Amino acid sequence: MVRDALAESLRDALAALGVSPVPAQVHLERPARREHGDWSSNVALAASKAAGRKPRDLAQELADHLTAAPPPHVESVEVAGPGFVNFRLRPTWLHDVLRDVVEQGTDTFARPDLGHGRKVNVEFVSANPTGPVHAGHARGATYGDALARLLERCGHDVHREFYINDRGVQMDAFAQSLAARKTGGDPPENGYHGQYIIDWAAEMPDGTDHSAWGYQKALDDQREVLGRLGVEYDTWFSERSLVESGAIEETLADLRAHGVAYDADGATWLRSTDYGDDKDRVLVKSDGELTYLTPDIAYHREKFARGAEQLIDVWGADHHGYVARMRAALQALGHDPADFEVAITQMVRLERHGVEVKISKRTGDLIELRDLLDEVGPDAVRLTYLLQSIDTRQTVDLDLITSKSMDNPVFYVQYAHARIHSIEKVARERGVTRLPLVDVDLGLLVHERELDVLRTLSELPDVVELACNERAPHKITAWVRELAGAFHGFYHDCYVMGEGVSAELTQARLALVEASRVGLAIGLDLLGVSAPESM
Repeated sequence: MVRDALAESLRDALAALGVSPVPAQVHLERPARREHGDWSSNVALAASKAAGRKPRDLAQELADHLTAAPPPHVESVEVAGPGFVNFRLRPTWLHDVLRDVVEQGTDTFARPDLGHGRKVNVEFVSANPTGPVHAGHARGATYGDALARLLERCGHDVHREFYINDRGVQMDAFAQSLAARKTGGDPPENGYHGQYIIDWAAEMPDGTDHSAWGYQKALDDQREVLGRLGVEYDTWFSERSLVESGAIEETLADLRAHGVAYDADGATWLRSTDYGDDKDRVLVKSDGELTYLTPDIAYHREKFARGAEQLIDVWGADHHGYVARMRAALQALGHDPADFEVAITQMVRLERHGVEVKISKRTGDLIELRDLLDEVGPDAVRLTYLLQSIDTRQTVDLDLITSKSMDNPVFYVQYAHARIHSIEKVARERGVTRLPLVDVDLGLLVHERELDVLRTLSELPDVVELACNERAPHKITAWVRELAGAFHGFYHDCYVMGEGVSAELTQARLALVEASRVGLAIGLDLLGVSAPESM
């Protein structure tokens, strides 16, 4: 990449100027403002002390040295601010980017091997089997699946998992609610009152075990709807199975063996304060009942036992206070705390006609994910929920994501991909075949709209790496929207074929169109969004 070549040139220049030691890492980034050039380095500020010079003086020496013998593609080297070295490049560097994108294609371009096969277990959604998946669950579902896709592209061995919370009083309340509706009665006060309870009770055969039937019905419904969203799991893990397997007793014994479980006041406690928690936590109550924490510790212990090297859990905002105690428990069991990550999803506000739509499985104010998928489709759901970082509250305008306008981010991005295919279709109809790159004069691509597309494509490898390292799929969404915008601008201002466009320029622009297709295909696949050929 051109950035690596510029970094090496800066290191060589520092050595030639007598700076010792030369920094092992030379940082380059793209300036926030285009008028400052294509790449910028702070190496003069970082190395000035070792050089015994003022940062700006060292920056000027570097600029003079590199101007005398410029690296490939460099048009000029300038000094800015307190000592930044800015590079302006010729368009030829972007033509190299185009070659890389087209030659490597969707399978290879922007695929950094960060994980080296590291086994990562990503657990997400994990709703109680007491009803359908609702629209609020969609944020965790789309985030978890997009994160898994990112990790896979970056060389991790990913296992997707759904934890079935099928033990506890909520399961009894669910079964009692079904039984009450089956006989025409009202659910208990702590039961479930949604319309789905009435509908499911009507489906339930007479004489059926309400608990077993409802449990299977809820699981089947959740599997089907999440599948429609494009979310598939490698494992659906039952909490009940932990009890039946004896894993909870084994975990308690393991904690005792590590000296971090103790008895006091008739209960069993986890000495979690030894590992940074604000207080010790109860594992077994004085009446012998397990707290929620104990089976959760056993479950995470079991995931490591199955071979996972890294655990990433996607939890709702109401679980924020739970992170420290779980990390403490795993550390107490001998695991590196860095091998356990939790992504907390903030709440989503759904609006229709400017009015908030409430979500509550218990009260019956419920927007099922199934209904949302029926109304807007899985692509709109996925891309919309991936627009923002999950640590921010999000408002989803249901009217906007159903509209077919450029204000709709889903339509905006997919329409760019459809335009690419429309250009390719016209080329086929006119008998124009895209030539191999070796036979194409990419030097003809000098229009600012063309270069905007290529600059955006050049950023994808860095964006993929950053999004993976920061567990931030929304950065892919932002990049995809940027590429779509650049391509729409190119489509509007640069004719690929027709009067006034030479055959040579047509070939160069067809190569640009193919590079855009590859970039959009990679980005949309990481988001789990389809790339339609027509709209």
